[in-house]
Amino acid sequence: MSKLLDVFFEMPCLTEQSRQLSGVYLQKKWFKSADRRIIGQNLQKFIEYNLAQFKFLDIQPLIIGNDQNISLVFRSSGFIGTIPLRASDTGKQIGDFVVMPRFTGSDRFEDYIEILNLLGGEISPEVIDSLPLASGKNFRPPLYLEAVKFIASLEALLSKSWCKFDNVEKISNQPNGQINWNKYINNEFKIEKRLKFPIRKNVLSEFHSEYAEVRYVFDICKGELLSSNTPLRIKNTIRARLNFIEEKLYYHKPKITNNITVKTSDNVIVKSCKEQANKVLNFNLIDCTAWRVDFCDVFEKFVQYIFREVAKETGGRLFSNFKFHSKTSKYYSWELKHIEPDAIYQKEDLMVFIDAKYKSNLYNKFSNSETLKDDYRHDLHQIMAYTSFSKRYLKFGFLCYPSDQLEIKTIKYKNAINEITNVIFVFGIPLKKDCIFEVKRLLIKELGVIESMIEV
Repeated sequence: MSKLLDVFFEMPCLTEQSRQLSGVYLQKKWFKSADRRIIGQNLQKFIEYNLAQFKFLDIQPLIIGNDQNISLVFRSSGFIGTIPLRASDTGKQIGDFVVMPRFTGSDRFEDYIEILNLLGGEISPEVIDSLPLASGKNFRPPLYLEAVKFIASLEALLSKSWCKFDNVEKISNQPNGQINWNKYINNEFKIEKRLKFPIRKNVLSEFHSEYAEVRYVFDICKGELLSSNTPLRIKNTIRARLNFIEEKLYYHKPKITNNITVKTSDNVIVKSCKEQANKVLNFNLIDCTAWRVDFCDVFEKFVQYIFREVAKETGGRLFSNFKFHSKTSKYYSWELKHIEPDAIYQKEDLMVFIDAKYKSNLYNKFSNSETLKDDYRHDLHQIMAYTSFSKRYLKFGFLCYPSDQLEIKTIKYKNAINEITNVIFVFGIPLKKDCIFEVKRLLIKELGVIESMIEV
């Protein structure tokens, strides 16, 4: 079956409303045995059949129109991923539903991998048990994505010493170890062999079998990252790192393995490298099931990274995910025990609160969607709740959204009773590594304006 026949629908994340899928078209294409007189009921049944999968990917299916003009549209959120779907008339598996990153590059995952390398953290796809994907490997994260993560974990491992005891047999002039007497007896009749003892000793060394297995996985990853499967931009940026690692592992001979044993005695760095190595080794053995990546987490870490770099250049400090704990004699089951802004920029007695929201507001500036209005109202109330912890009459907050272009908008809310003013910056940030320099420059300029405002 061709790739196109395996896909029910494909759309980018953060889409308020997808293109319409006509009920008549769906009937002819996917639900051929369903009653054509009740297309609306068939579409509703289709949604109910696949509700758990849609919920996993945070997709909202909506039915619009009626009778023969009825259609199905979808709203996507911050997740990317792929889910298998069932037909409403037969219950059998049909094509997959695919949500892709909202990037414009020639490769779906190019920008994603560059950002992961920049952040230095691991944001792995989350999977659930489901039917195998009809599209197989076409719409799952590629092997080079796992290979890049392995290279990062191997670099961390190479920065530390990883020695283990190997039990080796050697010939000694003194009986100072575990002697193999059977072997000694076979040769002791020779005078020149009388003082040659075959002994076994524990030798502490980096040249052990587990390092050899890691070297084997490195060779697999290097082959993948330099192959035609990997986009040229990623290949060019990682080539120097591969050469450096290969020099470090020059004296380690690869040992073929299907699995590297993870031991309880392994430290965190060794364990992380082994686990990622096993993901590479098992990549082609694991069934392709429903998976997703939360880009809300990616965007939050991206925004924190930018503000952290700006704080270094401006002499400020950044507190990421700082918690404000509640104190009360009794907690209700639905009560929040703390609130947590994504970041707080602090310089002397100035505090600026930052909240990153991976939502589609700046992609739909002139939409009258009630969902967008509700989302923004919630976001605005949240950032203003955070700024209440500032003791100044002028309070500052950044509400960061992804955007096609770099932009910033200032909104002031003033309390006429006590003259307290809340200044909110709606900050549009392209989720691309190439834009970081311009983002930092604009941010430094705005923080300078803020400092001049509080000095007045």
